[in-house]
Amino acid sequence: MGETRVRLELVESSDRLKYLPYLVMADESESVVKEYIAEGQMFTIIVEGGMVAGVALFVEELADVVELKNIALDPQFRGLGLGKQVIDLSFEIFREQGLRKMMVGTANSSIANLAFYQKAGFRMAEIRKDFFLKYPEPIFEDGIQAVDMVVFERVLQ
Repeated sequence: MGETRVRLELVESSDRLKYLPYLVMADESESVVKEYIAEGQMFTIIVEGGMVAGVALFVEELADVVELKNIALDPQFRGLGLGKQVIDLSFEIFREQGLRKMMVGTANSSIANLAFYQKAGFRMAEIRKDFFLKYPEPIFEDGIQAVDMVVFERVLQ
């Protein structure tokens, strides 16, 4: 069986709420997601056959910096290399739009995400202490409380 390929399709602002279930897979607080769901550019992650495998939401932080605010894949599509493809495709999209850097933040407790972003070529840039303490409910992953945000960045060469 060959590798599953993905493509990204831009989501219109009026259609974003229907993808809320995907976004809360990656950001456990629905109220927090609703604060940023209308921002930036959202893409559906489409696999062969036209199935939606997930979504990715990007927000411009500065004139030449974009933040990967949320990326979520349906559990049946995880572990197939799709996330890496989405990152690579998004690098091309935002490089073509003239941006020079992509940032992404994840919780100190998100062990798999910490590894994933480094494998995708991101470097640690900063720690935002106590970031997740403002969430309505505490978040725990792998027996670790999400307290701080680890921010990664990658130059879009």
